Amino acid sequence: MDAMVEHDVLPEYVLDPMEIKSYKEEGWLLLPNMLDTVSTEAARGDVREILHGFGTSDEELKQAAGVQSKLLQTGQYLNGTTIDRLVNSERLNSVAAQLLGGEANLYFSFTAVKSGGGGGKFHFHQDNNYTQFTNGLDGLNIWFALVDMTPENGCLCIQPRSHLDGTLTSQNAGQGDGHQSLGDDIGTYLPVRMRAGDAVAFSRLTVHGSGANKTPDPRFGYSIHYYRDDVMARWDGQEPRRLKEHPRWVTSGVDKITRDGNEVEPN
Repeated sequence: MDAMVEHDVLPEYVLDPMEIKSYKEEGWLLLPNMLDTVSTEAARGDVREILHGFGTSDEELKQAAGVQSKLLQTGQYLNGTTIDRLVNSERLNSVAAQLLGGEANLYFSFTAVKSGGGGGKFHFHQDNNYTQFTNGLDGLNIWFALVDMTPENGCLCIQPRSHLDGTLTSQNAGQGDGHQSLGDDIGTYLPVRMRAGDAVAFSRLTVHGSGANKTPDPRFGYSIHYYRDDVMARWDGQEPRRLKEHPRWVTSGVDKITRDGNEVEPN
């Protein structure tokens, strides 16, 4: 492993038992100050560089028109960067393990960037509407804010306790991008305001989405998914299989970003 990756980008982060209890009851947990200011700025710069390599200019990041503004998403990241260290963080893996109640395995990671100038509303959905874990509670998403997040710039929105309802029936959003939707009438939800460097963890069953970015600046986020060691999953109409033995995605750094290396689970 690269020496830079060995130097963990996160501080020690041991959860209080009441935080774990709240996560299990509510389906999500705010994780403040996961990244310090220097690391947050570096990670944001890494994401910008990833998108540049993917063919998205700074000007396009500020204008919704002409780009996939709803979610600029790629699973690629560059070796030896802060994002590389974050994705491969043993301390972050430990946080996931504490919430999952068992050994945590990296599923995949991706950029979660919404263009400025009206970057689009993102459908409410569950992560388990895609690859379906037999027990969706055995998977989670740790989502990092790399800028301050507010309703004005399209912050993440979560429906508390929705994880208690199991996997809900979704449909294709019909916008040609493979994303799933539970529709707009989901009831009460909570906009999750975050400071740059904060993260939020939520279950694979927790209903979430985001609003439009009405500010002139892009909204930078980064998402890292984990699954518990014993989880079974199904995709492409096949029978459930143990994900650890049959991984759907391989998450590893690259030396150069390419447009044809974007494949990740729509999310």
